[in-house]
Amino acid sequence: MCGRYAASRRPDDLVVEFEAVPAGGQKPLPPDYNVAPTKDVYVVRHKRERDPEGALTGGGHRELRAVRWGLVPSWAKDASIGNRLLNARVESLAEKPAFRRAAASRRCLVPADGWYEWAKRLDRPGKQPYFITPADGSVLAMAGLWEVWGEGEERLYTCTVVTAPAQGALTEIHDRMPLVLPRERWSEWLDPGMDDVAALAQPTPPELVEGLELRPVSPMVNSVKNNGAQLIERSESVGEPADQPALF
Repeated sequence: MCGRYAASRRPDDLVVEFEAVPAGGQKPLPPDYNVAPTKDVYVVRHKRERDPEGALTGGGHRELRAVRWGLVPSWAKDASIGNRLLNARVESLAEKPAFRRAAASRRCLVPADGWYEWAKRLDRPGKQPYFITPADGSVLAMAGLWEVWGEGEERLYTCTVVTAPAQGALTEIHDRMPLVLPRERWSEWLDPGMDDVAALAQPTPPELVEGLELRPVSPMVNSVKNNGAQLIERSESVGEPADQPALF
């Protein structure tokens, strides 16, 4: 996966779609058709419930929360490490120090309309950006991890997107893709009591991949300064190499 995606759905709609409760005290995020690293994004996570004294009750619910994209582990000395932890490779979730604790119990879903990738043109110089999105217009649930860094009111909530080897026609554009989870796997992925990360992180089902549209779009998306629904409209004009973050 590259470092860009689109997320235009209203929080009210996401709450219904994911059967979640909105986090208190947060302003709604505006529609964003060019989500870039370090921006605030929505995630759906399992929130443990506490009694009036602050003790865990053993219960919990799904929470829709705005967090910053770029994981900052709780042990990090500086929050800037998050600028490099945008993606978590599924092959090393259980081993890499930056991800293994979150992978064990702090997993989340990252709602998206679709994500962008850039492919080399075969007919002429330049790169063609693609918007990869469900052909039926449904929402994507990308597998993610979340963390909290700092204490008290200075706490910073962050996330990363889990990536996996690309499948099917996607391999013609890029060798990796986000781990997209079908609805029937959402509950297990979010359940902190499930600790078999390898079993939870099985590849995206082939039928879900086959239902994705690989839509060529305008090179306007190359710049994070550009935004708006026009970025996801079909266009096959020549693209320039994009200034996009590397995979990790």
